[in-house]
Amino acid sequence: MYEFIKLDMAIRSLQQDYSALEKLKMSKVYIYIVEGLLKDIRNDFYNKRRFLAKKNLAVVKWVNIDEYFSDVIIKTAGEDEVLRYAKQALKAQVEELIHSHLKLLSAGVQTPTERS
Repeated sequence: MYEFIKLDMAIRSLQQDYSALEKLKMSKVYIYIVEGLLKDIRNDFYNKRRFLAKKNLAVVKWVNIDEYFSDVIIKTAGEDEVLRYAKQALKAQVEELIHSHLKLLSAGVQTPTERS
């Protein structure tokens, strides 16, 4: 579930930053890179979502607790669960995920999604 949440946050972050890229002088270069990242991360996201759906798990919603924590409500086969995440730790993990995908793209290496 944590991997799915990181993928979701990476997509949201890249989409939010995407509009700001159009204002840059070399926007075409940056947009091309971000589009490649988004495509790659979305593939992983949808594969993970299908996997979780088979196990009757889904994210219901995010709840902002305060400036340091957020709760994620998860639908399960039984009762819903609430997972609390520290925003700074999650942000660092999302940055790491994006960085690792960027390394793979720049090296021309296929990600697990592209291989299957």
